[in-house]
Amino acid sequence: MTSAPLAARLTRVAGPLFFPVTAYGPDGGLGLDAFRAHVRGGVDAGAAAVFVCCGTGEFHALDPDEYRRCVAAAVEETAGRVPVVAGAGYGTALAVRYARIAEEEGADGLLALPPYLVVADQEGLVRHYTELAAATSLETIVYQRDNAVFTPATVVALARIEKIIGLKDGCGDLDLMQRVISTVRRELPGRAFLYFNGLPTAELTGLAYRGIGITLYSSAVFAFAPDIALAFHRALTTGDDTTVDRLLDGFFVPLVELRNLGRGYAVSLVKAGVRLGGLDVGEVRPPLREPRADHLKALAELVEHGRTLLPDTTGTTEAGEASTKSAESAKSAEEDA
Repeated sequence: MTSAPLAARLTRVAGPLFFPVTAYGPDGGLGLDAFRAHVRGGVDAGAAAVFVCCGTGEFHALDPDEYRRCVAAAVEETAGRVPVVAGAGYGTALAVRYARIAEEEGADGLLALPPYLVVADQEGLVRHYTELAAATSLETIVYQRDNAVFTPATVVALARIEKIIGLKDGCGDLDLMQRVISTVRRELPGRAFLYFNGLPTAELTGLAYRGIGITLYSSAVFAFAPDIALAFHRALTTGDDTTVDRLLDGFFVPLVELRNLGRGYAVSLVKAGVRLGGLDVGEVRPPLREPRADHLKALAELVEHGRTLLPDTTGTTEAGEASTKSAESAKSAEEDA
């Protein structure tokens, strides 16, 4: 943990936000060596922050001791180079328990996951996140999705709480998000409140969120193809929309179509991708299931194809460079003729 506030460290980032998978060994227990290698590799590759034990990290499948060991390992492996944000969820009492474990193990902040099972009204949600934020010294990002969707007035109430520093949106309702942003800006002028695109495969909606001023996003792809994720992030943040469109059309849209072929693939397909990259992080725990063999084959082929779309150091793509050489050869042959 560093002395710099989490909000300040996340305001301007140079890479995607990394949500590592949680590694399991052959016996089903934690595979901490593989998990450490996964976290270390992500930071070395250029992650801007590590969000540990969240949705992609199967928070739902971890007991408190496993959670503690994962948070501690992530903090140790990052060594302060980037912030570590830990997931905390379930009902208020358990969310507070997990939050305190995260604080004890040196996390820099919390991602407050939706409460378990119940559908609460706005007043109840505000109370839940207020109590969670008050339980530790950690800055907190609230995750909007499923049974925790907020009105603009509710987000203003949350933003008034000093330790709640941002909202991660997993709904994709841009009309709602624009009204949220405008209301917070109007009601709390000068409040540096952060917004994150938290949709699965967030790159797919990156252009739309960028249009309303949201440039922070979680990248599941970074967990298994950091080179593709970094290239997209660089293009999106620098306005290189030609590269953005090429990667969307050739990689991210097909990936989402593949992801949509199975329930839970937003986690299990990502974990399979990490294994395809050579790091044995084990399988997902029930109730999630592993992707079908033909879907794994399609994922491997898609990642291979995605890498042919990446810009090289001169700003061209491998495919584009080959096409240019082919055209030059044809022109030369025509001139010789």
